[in-house]
Amino acid sequence: MGLDDAKGRQSEMTELVTRKRFTVPLDRAAVAADWRARGYSCGLFVDPPGQKWLDFVHDCNELVTPVEGRLEMHVGDQRFLLEPGDEVFIPKGALHSVINAYDGTSRWLYGYD
Repeated sequence: MGLDDAKGRQSEMTELVTRKRFTVPLDRAAVAADWRARGYSCGLFVDPPGQKWLDFVHDCNELVTPVEGRLEMHVGDQRFLLEPGDEVFIPKGALHSVINAYDGTSRWLYGYD
C-alpha cells in the first residue's frame, strides 16, 4: 500500500459515523426505506445487556444504527459509542465488533449491500 493509499484509508476510517442521521424515536420503516434506496438490506438485532459480537469481517459493506440503548462499536482501530439515530458505516473487509453498552436490552438495525 502506498502512502496516498494509506492516507486515503485513514481518511475513510475517520468518517465512518454520522451522528443523528435519523430522528429519534427511530422509525424502522423509514430507516429501511433509506437503506433500500442506498442498496442495503435492513434487519434487527435484539441484544441483552453485555452482549458482545466480536471480531467480524464481511465481504460486503455494512450499516448499523441503534434503535434503543447504546452500542460500543470497534471498526479497525477506532472505537465509537453510538446513540439511537447515529449511523456507522463498516467497510467491506474491516474487522469490527459490536457491544451492548447499555444496562438494558439494546435494539439495533444492520444492513448489508
